[in-house]
Amino acid sequence: MPQHPAPEREFTMRFTSTPRGARLARRLVSHRLNDWGHPYTTPVNETLTLITAELSANAVRHGHVPGRDFNLQLTLAEGTFRIEVTDTRAEKQPPTTPPAPDSTSESGRGLLLVAALADDWGVTPRPAAPGKTVWAELRVPTGGRPHTHSAALRPADSASAYGHNTESFATTSSQRRDDLGLRPGAAISGDRRR
Repeated sequence: MPQHPAPEREFTMRFTSTPRGARLARRLVSHRLNDWGHPYTTPVNETLTLITAELSANAVRHGHVPGRDFNLQLTLAEGTFRIEVTDTRAEKQPPTTPPAPDSTSESGRGLLLVAALADDWGVTPRPAAPGKTVWAELRVPTGGRPHTHSAALRPADSASAYGHNTESFATTSSQRRDDLGLRPGAAISGDRRR
């Protein structure tokens, strides 16, 4: 197993293997990144939050074992963020290359998004117990912007294009509210700008 540099920052938590647990994982990663100096609307925060959402959703959907949780670890070491999501299902391994989804399917694009947004990703067996860890890395050069990939969509665009709840993307929700002509904080009942 390859050795990783000692992390400068680390966040680890166990979550219930439910959709609610996956949403909480996504939100807490976004909050932690904000605390670490990568505000909510920055490309680093949005990209890592989307990767977390996809890996957590896959752990719940494909790695769920009744009564078992999934574990998430976010680390920052030498300018590289690494997200690891560990579940307890060993027999269901993700493909090493994400398959092209059926154009009529409403799912099956999660690993394609991870592959497009991350600098590297993969699967490793869980060392001391049954299961696996799906991980993704994002290098952040000085200046705080991740490397861009020609095939990658902007996180807010890709999330909404694939039907994901984009409530964690503050710029998206505030722009929509503004496009409707509502003042921030105005009641949805129709309080329009004058």
